[in-house]
Amino acid sequence: MEMKCSSGSRGAKTSASDSCSQLSHQHQSSSNRSATAKPSLGYAPTRYPSSVSSKRYPTIVSSRLTRRGTKLKYKPGILIGGKGLVHDCGVSRAIGWFLEPLLVLGLFGKKGLTIRLKGITNGGDDPSVDTFKSTTLTVLRKFGVSGEGLELKVESRGVMPLGGGEVVLSVPMVHSSLTAVNWVDAGRIKRIRGLSFLCRVSVQFENKMIHSARGNFNRLLPNVHIFTDHKASTQAGNSPCYGMSLVAETNSGCFISADSTVSRERREDEMDFDDEKEELASPEDVGERLACVLLGEIEQGGVVDSTHRALLFLLCALCPQDISKVRVGKLSPYGIESLRLIKEFLGVTFDIKPDPHTGSVILKCMGCGLKNFSRKIS
Repeated sequence: MEMKCSSGSRGAKTSASDSCSQLSHQHQSSSNRSATAKPSLGYAPTRYPSSVSSKRYPTIVSSRLTRRGTKLKYKPGILIGGKGLVHDCGVSRAIGWFLEPLLVLGLFGKKGLTIRLKGITNGGDDPSVDTFKSTTLTVLRKFGVSGEGLELKVESRGVMPLGGGEVVLSVPMVHSSLTAVNWVDAGRIKRIRGLSFLCRVSVQFENKMIHSARGNFNRLLPNVHIFTDHKASTQAGNSPCYGMSLVAETNSGCFISADSTVSRERREDEMDFDDEKEELASPEDVGERLACVLLGEIEQGGVVDSTHRALLFLLCALCPQDISKVRVGKLSPYGIESLRLIKEFLGVTFDIKPDPHTGSVILKCMGCGLKNFSRKIS
């Protein structure tokens, strides 16, 4: 059985590195028009379809892309953006793997970005679309991104192995640059909200999962509400599943999230699983484990959970040449690698200072001063 939580996911690490790379090329192209970047990237289309897909979608918001055999040549240009764009993310990686770089790239486009993404909305090693909707978008607003036009709409759900989900992402452009932040107050938890969903399974699964999760939180605070989202027919995707996304909000405006999805495993040797039915994981275990994951994220004491650290570091690095200061939980190898990539591509170094009283870490940096050169000037 597949049971994945968004916190600490490998997918977020990959997308953060991609976004660093793309924004680095854009920054170099804007400052030196005569410079030409000619990276040569190899991939195996039959083995890593998500790699091919991730290299195609920059063409939606940027310039041209050419494919010859198993080599890919990408020449960065002006980020265009626009409306009515569509991209099929496939079923090897979740839509969350594509959302993070698109959020950052869309901010520095010539026009606002509206794009429809098709594929897996929940599951795998990547954050769910519910986590992006409830938590990731609030992180962007901390850096001065306008809430008007910033939206993620879930039109249908899809999980592994067959997908079938669709979301519409809208990102407004920044008129000049992001805003540096001083974000070190994690605050105290004042309420917990959640969203449970199910597709093509009995409603009893959902009720048991919600009851199990609430049982862990009700002993700590009374303000706990978990809403339900039932999809039917074509909006329910192509595979049976159920899951939940939880968000803890603090009195200082921080949002800590975790999510989990249960679906049938993908089988490499056969295309369907109708002949031999498997039992899904116990909904009681799903609710209890997810509650424990969220409590673990809260215990770390950062202003964001472990899934959003790479995005937080990247946004700080892209700010104007001013000091940004943030607090996160104990740095994981994934977080350290994200800092190394930012230093390599953007030339931004973070000052890291552990806080022995809380066990958290305070990071400071001076932004690279990236501006939206793609913006149409009237």
